[in-house]
Amino acid sequence: MPSYTVTVATGSQWFAGTDDYVYLSLEGTAGCSQRHLLDKPFYNDFERGAVDSYDVTVEEDLGEIQLIKVEKRKYWYQDDWYLKYITVKTPMGDYLEFPCYRWITDEKEIVLRDGRAKLPRDDKTHILKQHRRKELEIRQKMYRWKEWHPGFPLSIDALSHSDLPRDIQFDNEKGIDFILNYSKAMENLYVNRFMHMFQSSWSDFADFERIFVRISNTISEYVMQHWKEDFMFGYQFLNGCNPVLIRRCTEIPKKLPVTMDMVECSLERNLTLEEEVKQGNIFVVDYELLDGVDANKTDPCTIQYLAAPICLLYKNLENKIVPIAIQLGQKPGPDNPIFLPSDATYDWLLAKIWVRSSDFHIHQTVTHLLRTHLVSEVFSIAMFRQLPAVHPLFKLLVPHMRFTIAINTKAREQLICECGLFDKANATGGGGHVQMVQKAMKDLTYSSLCFPEEIKAKGMDSKEDIPYYYYRDDGIRVWEAVKSFAEDVIHIYYESDEVVCEDVELQAFVKDIYVYGMRGVKASGFPKVIRTREKLAEYLTVIIFTTSAQHAAVNFGQYDWCSWIPNAPPTMRCPPPTEKGTVTIEQIVESLPDRGRSCWHLGAVWALSQFQDNELFLGMYPDEHFVEKPVKEAMAKFRKNLDDIVNAITERNKNKKLPYYYLSPDRIPNSVAV
Repeated sequence: MPSYTVTVATGSQWFAGTDDYVYLSLEGTAGCSQRHLLDKPFYNDFERGAVDSYDVTVEEDLGEIQLIKVEKRKYWYQDDWYLKYITVKTPMGDYLEFPCYRWITDEKEIVLRDGRAKLPRDDKTHILKQHRRKELEIRQKMYRWKEWHPGFPLSIDALSHSDLPRDIQFDNEKGIDFILNYSKAMENLYVNRFMHMFQSSWSDFADFERIFVRISNTISEYVMQHWKEDFMFGYQFLNGCNPVLIRRCTEIPKKLPVTMDMVECSLERNLTLEEEVKQGNIFVVDYELLDGVDANKTDPCTIQYLAAPICLLYKNLENKIVPIAIQLGQKPGPDNPIFLPSDATYDWLLAKIWVRSSDFHIHQTVTHLLRTHLVSEVFSIAMFRQLPAVHPLFKLLVPHMRFTIAINTKAREQLICECGLFDKANATGGGGHVQMVQKAMKDLTYSSLCFPEEIKAKGMDSKEDIPYYYYRDDGIRVWEAVKSFAEDVIHIYYESDEVVCEDVELQAFVKDIYVYGMRGVKASGFPKVIRTREKLAEYLTVIIFTTSAQHAAVNFGQYDWCSWIPNAPPTMRCPPPTEKGTVTIEQIVESLPDRGRSCWHLGAVWALSQFQDNELFLGMYPDEHFVEKPVKEAMAKFRKNLDDIVNAITERNKNKKLPYYYLSPDRIPNSVAV
């Protein structure tokens, strides 16, 4: 009688094992096996991290094994089981791999296909087509779209982390509890004694060191020492944690009536301002999006303020970017002066602080929340709804969706909800952040997520003209490596553009993202269909780059650049100055966050800058969803390209006082998970 050797691997997560009854049956082209009992209570099989083998004897050869059915029946209490994979050795000595990497909960049955990736056109038998269709039907009931706020990209239909499908929950919910993590961060930073001291101002700038010096690193210390200097102010637009706003100025904005007389002492080339513009030496950062956004009113004891500044910058003879003019409001007028480096020291310093505060708000809500977290959640939901586990694009993308829906759901539950943690310290809390996302949606376009295209559109693509823009340089290298990997995988499974067009599951995935994620807005430029392998490679690169590199670039530098409170105030407690010559050091300190808000801010940027336990970085794919040799070779090539980038960045950063490492692949997590 034919015998099959079945090997079952259990996950190594906490509580991944099971003591329940576990049954298995094999289904082949020539017949089905009976249901075999593999484990029952107290057998001590399927323990955490275990690999167990069994012989399954059948009366007749089953032919080519197409499906494996695994059933779990409860013994006493709910005992979830994480099944990594099953391998089958056939009577002929062939080995088949059946990836799972899922939780089996309650008394459920799951049906697995072998690990070879298949497009819809590759399935010829009714049983495989039916399995494919049924999997998507089940998933579409589990992963439902829901509008969190009008005008937002749609998100998952779940009120809390515990409402999510078990497969996408965090292994340990306590590990991502924002309230617990922020409190722990403040305790570790020895600032928890200040956390309830709202309305209590600091004495002076040096007083901020009382909550700063306990944990320090090269960059944050350097920021503390040099934050007042114009070169440090300008450098952050290139390589800080929000390096996405600066653009080359082709014409001085009419709403910023800067004259040559105002800036002549800042220009170094004996050229007029217009000539400097023509030569490409003038840059602009405009915070227009903040105009009209309501400031936080959740604390009646503290009035909080926002501004919508415009900042003009200049590339000096040392190729450093420095500020030459700042206007704190969008409408020019006598009560909205243009501040200059030649003004009184505290006038100019306070103007720069207002820009830094505005930059913090745009960074948190638009650059970080909308353009990485919410967009990545759209990609994740669409993937689960429209791509079955056997699809090559599911296998390619699923590592880059790890925990994304879970972290966003937890954020909506605790962080950015009404009366959430975000309201405690941020001037855009209490609803301002919602208005910002709604306004920013008009600029969320497909081309703006194509990294090289966006850099070029801002006029920031020339390495010769702007030599110290490491965010650009490293980002393009990572983009090209991801794109090359995507192209390699595509050419394995899609032999022509026609095959791309015929892939109904791919087209449904693209349509879901356009209709539900981008709300069907034609101006977004998101494709409704994809017709070529070239366009598919770009599309997949956008997804993988956004969920990994782009998020890393704007998330993990938050403690470095925002822990020194005066460099990134989360709120301002006095309105912007309306005239020159009146600002004092006391007024600046009174404008900055109080002790309580400073501590909550510090806890937040510390917690958000930490990697997850057992973090998986770009190119690390321990879950073997792919089994084919050509794909594994493509993965090896991808890792080699990434290693080359790591080495180049490490070499460049040697002896730098301000190293840039946020886009080094060994520091880029695969997915948005924090």
